[in-house]
Amino acid sequence: FSLASRVGRPEPRPPGHRRRLSTDTSRHTHTHVTMRAVATRVARSPAARQLLRSPHSRTIFAPAYGLAKKMMPPITATEQAALESGGISVEKHIFAGGAPLSAFDDYDPKLSEKEQAFMDKEVQELCAMLDDHAIVEARDLPKPVWDTLRSKGFFSLKIGEEWGGKGFSAYAVSKILRKIQSISPNCGATVAVPNSLGPGELLTSYGTPEQQANYLPRLANGELIPCFALTAPHSGSDAASMHEASGVVRKAADGSLEILASFKKRYITLAPVAGIVGLAFQLQDPQGLLAGTGTEGITIALLERAHPGLRIGGRHDPAGNAFMNGTVEGTDVLIPMSALLGGQKMAGSGWLFLMEQLSEGRGISLPAGATGGAAMAAVAVGAYSRLRTQFRVPIAEMGGVQEHLARIAGNALICTAGSDLVAALVDKHESPSVLSAVMKQQATDRGRQCVTDAMDVMAGAALSRGP
Repeated sequence: FSLASRVGRPEPRPPGHRRRLSTDTSRHTHTHVTMRAVATRVARSPAARQLLRSPHSRTIFAPAYGLAKKMMPPITATEQAALESGGISVEKHIFAGGAPLSAFDDYDPKLSEKEQAFMDKEVQELCAMLDDHAIVEARDLPKPVWDTLRSKGFFSLKIGEEWGGKGFSAYAVSKILRKIQSISPNCGATVAVPNSLGPGELLTSYGTPEQQANYLPRLANGELIPCFALTAPHSGSDAASMHEASGVVRKAADGSLEILASFKKRYITLAPVAGIVGLAFQLQDPQGLLAGTGTEGITIALLERAHPGLRIGGRHDPAGNAFMNGTVEGTDVLIPMSALLGGQKMAGSGWLFLMEQLSEGRGISLPAGATGGAAMAAVAVGAYSRLRTQFRVPIAEMGGVQEHLARIAGNALICTAGSDLVAALVDKHESPSVLSAVMKQQATDRGRQCVTDAMDVMAGAALSRGP
């Protein structure tokens, strides 16, 4: 307040102003605008700038900073790893309060001829096979669809061509997932996991030569369907707090090192049909047997379905959806060091792997699903509101419906633009770990708003299941 007084006081308010403001429903917007105006006025004030540059500024602001620091909760190990992973790109302009349009000139993704041909042929053929109502009724994809996903490379869009995969860009993966999601969310989820949360990308970046040669060709040809076991009953995004999945380093009978692990995972997409599991667990080394080759901490192991002690259990029913989702469990499971992603030297590096390499799960695959759903809502509700008439007028001409249509179109456009930008960042290897997390939250929330608005307009037509 002392600083504000040096800048200059606002004009006197009329009597009763404070009382009227307290009952005004727009007070939050008014307060936000007022604070922004005060901040701008302070920033432009020579007196304020002089104070900030003065040798006494630390005396003034250090106690305030110390107080604010005490009020903030401590940073967890998961948050610290997130802050240290990834990189900073165009979002530095956004978080600074303004991004010049020129900053986005280099982020205009395009499909290659090969990717466009895949979109025009294989993706179109797959979408023609999909009947999401029949899929939900059967609680499974039809066998011809499963066969197509395997044989046409839908499970290996990101795996390099040298391993038999497609080697597509992140932008192509995003476009493919948006298209499939707009036809069948269940098929969209099935294709998304192997191309984002599966072990394929982790193997490409961190796997040993032996692991790459063993697994990548089998993932590419569809012999192995992958899943990634991260979520536990009491830990999800805060993976560093997981205690339902832990392993202890010990010596085997032949003198080599092995891990005795127990784990309990749930909500694992594709687990019921997976041939290989990427397992995240807390590694402990109380006897110091690692001896500097690897460390304690979050570690990732690759276990095939037939691994002794691995139990892929009951299937979940996620709100009546048909995509495969279930549990992964094991008690006193022996894991050789050769099964750790990257070998023993990569023990304890699991959370860094996840933060740096699985950005696509947050920034590409999940937003692609939301974007596809938003686009479907825009098309479906736009057509419905033109065909549906009330009082001899198409409901598209009614103000309340137009508000919903505008919101759906706006959110769909925002999701599309955001998905394109993050895909371009990933393709430039900029590892936007923070921006991808923001994109996940924003896209899924806006996609949900589109669904809500669509149901408001279509009413019974949106709720009734069936052809």
